[in-house]
Amino acid sequence: MAITLRDVSFSYDGNKKILDGFSIEFPEKGAVCLMGPSGCGKTTLLRLIAGLEHPQSGTVTGLEGLRAAYVFQENRLLPWMTAFDNVAIASGGFGRQPDAAVWLEKMGLGGNQLKRPKELSGGMKQRVAIARALAAKANFIILDEPFAGLDISLWQQISDMILTEYSDKLIILVTHIPEQAVALKADVIKLDGPPLRFA
Repeated sequence: MAITLRDVSFSYDGNKKILDGFSIEFPEKGAVCLMGPSGCGKTTLLRLIAGLEHPQSGTVTGLEGLRAAYVFQENRLLPWMTAFDNVAIASGGFGRQPDAAVWLEKMGLGGNQLKRPKELSGGMKQRVAIARALAAKANFIILDEPFAGLDISLWQQISDMILTEYSDKLIILVTHIPEQAVALKADVIKLDGPPLRFA
């Protein structure tokens, strides 16, 4: 069943509406890139899709029984945990998940598994966050400007990993960089707002 928002309206604390009667239907697989000006409501839309926010009116359907992996704009790593355990927590446990080591190795962080976030550079933290999302083995993945702080060759390599891991699943990307949408072979949907609407 496709993830669908139908006539969704949303505002924070009753202030200016971010979405107003907004509708969109995502494919069951493939990549979709949402592009639009800063502040137009893209991140709010992602949070609604992930179930982190709930609309004041309208419906979000197609999420029943699905698990989402999410790469946030901020890395949201747990500062008291090692890089390994930050990834392992997404795959069901601490200190014993071989997938965590595999994904950190793929991200070029094999020698940094026992370091805590404060010991890592910004780009390293972002790669740990991406590894955590990929280790989650989710039904679909949400990427909110996921490649911040990464050079071109690195995010291109990671894009290939994401495409391989989610070859038959849905990828939802938000970025301001068209080349990143191309790297993920995404169909681009241009948005405007708020309130959020199609450009």
